[in-house]
Amino acid sequence: MNGWALPALVLVASYLVGAIPFGVIVTRLAGATDPRSVGSGNIGATNVLRTGRKSLAALTLLLDAGKGAVAVLVSEALVPGTGPLAAVAAFFGHIFPLWLRFKGGKGVATLLGITLAVHWPTGLVALAMWLVAMLLSRRSSVGGMSAAIATPVASAFFFRADLTLMFLALALVVLWRHRDNIVRLIDGSEPRIGKGG
Repeated sequence: MNGWALPALVLVASYLVGAIPFGVIVTRLAGATDPRSVGSGNIGATNVLRTGRKSLAALTLLLDAGKGAVAVLVSEALVPGTGPLAAVAAFFGHIFPLWLRFKGGKGVATLLGITLAVHWPTGLVALAMWLVAMLLSRRSSVGGMSAAIATPVASAFFFRADLTLMFLALALVVLWRHRDNIVRLIDGSEPRIGKGG
């Protein structure tokens, strides 16, 4: 193949993997409410939780993180050096899935998955930050945004300058996807986990 062909193939394949709408798939297979019809209308685990099915929300979380990690690990194994490219493609695949007219999730679970796969120390810091912030605030959005912010900070701490800019860009996208949540946090109307909304 030409020099650009393999990276292009990785980009497309990783995007398609990231675009798998697990939130829609698991709820449909279980006969539960389509997450796009409740809450914020996105396909992520938090919105699946609003259907009242905690087990499906947990499964969605694992699958959305898993697809990001798989895209990175498989791409890196087949074409060494393409892990970060696959990470970005899978992340944007989740947020803008072709199959759902480019209306996807907010990217937190997939970001955690790709971060663990690209650089596991940074991933562990982000995962810990997500859990702590979510448990303390009882708000999923706070946990997700905290995890996203932690990724460029942690990668810089670990002297991974080659990854810090990528993580910073992805963190900014996650914050942008949470812009409505930020407004609700400021005015005090952001719902707590398990309280609907």
